[in-house]
Amino acid sequence: MGVIKRFEDLVAWQEARKLSQAIRALCRQGALAKDYALCDQLRRASASAMTNIAEGFDNESRAEFGRFLTIARRSVVEVQSLLYTALDDGLIDESTFRHHYNMAGRTKSIIHNLRRSLNMNTKRIAESPATYATIDTPDTIDTIDTPDTTDTNDTHDTT
Repeated sequence: MGVIKRFEDLVAWQEARKLSQAIRALCRQGALAKDYALCDQLRRASASAMTNIAEGFDNESRAEFGRFLTIARRSVVEVQSLLYTALDDGLIDESTFRHHYNMAGRTKSIIHNLRRSLNMNTKRIAESPATYATIDTPDTIDTIDTPDTTDTNDTHDTT
C-alpha cells in the first residue's frame, strides 16, 4: 500500500463522489425532478459527504479528520433517509431506491472503515510514538482496501 497525499486518492472520497453524481443524475429525471426541495436536500447531503472527506483530509490532526469523516458518514445516512421519502411519495420506484440506497450503504461503510483505521492508528501512535511517528504527518494518510463492504477486516499500511 502506498501513502495518500491528495484527498482525491481516498477511496472514501471517490465513492462519495460517485454517490453525489448518481444523486444529481437521479434528481434530473422523472417525478423526483419536480420536487425541488427534496432534490435540493438530496444533492446537498450527497455533496456534503464528499466535501467533508476532502475538508477533513486537509486538517492538521487525525482526530479532526475523524470528526469530519463522522459528519460525512451522517450525510450519507441523510441521503438514505431522504431516499425513503422519495420512495414513499412515489417519486422513485423500488429498484431505483434499492440501487441508490445500496450505493449509499457502500459509501457509508467505506467512510466508517477509514474512520476506524484512523482510530486504530492513533491508538498505535499514542502507545509507541517512535514506531509510528512517520504515519502521523498532517499531509498523508494510510490507504485502505475495501473490496467487499461486508468485510470488517481493514488492511492498511503502517510503515
